[in-house]
Amino acid sequence: MLKLLELPDCFYPNQPTLIFPSSPTPKHSLYLSNLDDQKFLRFSIKYLYLFKNSISPDILKYSLSKVLVQYYPLAGRLRASTEVDQKLEIDCNGEGAVFAEAFMDITAEEFLELSMKPNKSWRKLLYRVEAQSFLDIPPLVVQDNVVLDVLPFSHRILLNSLLFLHLSWLVTNLKCGGMIVCTSINHCLCDGIGTSQFLHAWAHIITKPNLDPLIVPLHNRHMLKPRNPPQTTFTHPEYVRIAPRENSYLDMGINHFLQSQPLVSSSLTFTPSHILHLKRQCIPSLKCTTFEVLASHTWCSWVRALDLSPSLNVKLLFSVNVRKKLIPEVPQGYYGNGFALGCAQTCAKDLIISNMNYGVRLVQQAKSSLTDDYVRSMIDLLEDKSVKTDLSMSLVISQWSRLGLEDLDFGEGKPLHMGPLTSDIYCLFLPVVGDFDAVRVQVSVPESVHDKFEYYMNECLGKEANGDAKGSLVEENGFC
Repeated sequence: MLKLLELPDCFYPNQPTLIFPSSPTPKHSLYLSNLDDQKFLRFSIKYLYLFKNSISPDILKYSLSKVLVQYYPLAGRLRASTEVDQKLEIDCNGEGAVFAEAFMDITAEEFLELSMKPNKSWRKLLYRVEAQSFLDIPPLVVQDNVVLDVLPFSHRILLNSLLFLHLSWLVTNLKCGGMIVCTSINHCLCDGIGTSQFLHAWAHIITKPNLDPLIVPLHNRHMLKPRNPPQTTFTHPEYVRIAPRENSYLDMGINHFLQSQPLVSSSLTFTPSHILHLKRQCIPSLKCTTFEVLASHTWCSWVRALDLSPSLNVKLLFSVNVRKKLIPEVPQGYYGNGFALGCAQTCAKDLIISNMNYGVRLVQQAKSSLTDDYVRSMIDLLEDKSVKTDLSMSLVISQWSRLGLEDLDFGEGKPLHMGPLTSDIYCLFLPVVGDFDAVRVQVSVPESVHDKFEYYMNECLGKEANGDAKGSLVEENGFC
């Protein structure tokens, strides 16, 4: 078995090639909404899947070309708008995806042993395109399967990296016949729900090629355009307005402190019994969801571990799907960013000394505030390009669980593992393969407070936590 935490290098036997949509696609510029176009989202979400068995590279390439017909903006390129300053749009030009082949000398079982301990070496699982800027990255890069007869124990390894201005894929077939699939999808194009929709559409073409798509993608994003004139009718604590000469603000606060520290990843699994134990601390005075109680608990543990000033105003920012909160509702098939940030805030002292109900109520109030009027006001506010997401004193939580990401099946069964490619200072609530009601909490924290953070996360769970909650150490540096 593999003894080291570091992954072996990938071997690329051939130069990458381009994969185009299998039939002609519309050529036009696609508008991005203000929810898509936030500077906060100008990065790629990197997903990693481990499968026990690999899929033929020819099947993956063919099906990818087919799904890019349906999701043709993902085969385009991001570019700066020529009409609106500091705004991006999608040039739907069908330039396609980069497809590369690679091999890694590791088995699925060996990788699974390391799956709770992501580290920098995992980044080699995603093909790196050299680019001068964010906009120069090719929209989609795919690495696919190659047979290496010169290696006695190698089967096939497909390294499929859709590294597309918007989407990046990486698939690695392992020496045991297994496969690692990594995707890097530009957040300006898709949120978690949209990503899951796209991935399942791709798998659907492979497993049910004669059936129509389960969901027809909706490309148009004008339903989330700002009003004319904009009407910011609410205060929005999720954002802060930065004057042109106040860019130094971006270097202030907790966010800057975290990025300046050696970070290690904490990865803790909360079983259904753990979650029930947390909820019981809110009953009967308060009923709450799994997300609400776990978000409150994580926020409080994070603030305690960082030992912040008691009077400091701290925020919890978290994504909330608003597709059904808007009037009219956003139609099914919309795969752009259909979430808004909820914002809970209080002083550090009140959060730490209060019982579980206090933090949960703050999360619930933040969720309930995201009405149609509030979200429309938020969209209008974002017309002002000096407005930025307030990360200065905030923990940011993104929920990947309950999106169906862990159910992806390309025809050889569901994944053995699903999670992020790397760890950063944003907190992720991840699905646990094989246990729908469990949640894995992953976030990078300063090495100096890692043990304290995990202690506080486990503290209120009692003895049970020692057997079920799993921690892992890993060095990382800031955002992915």
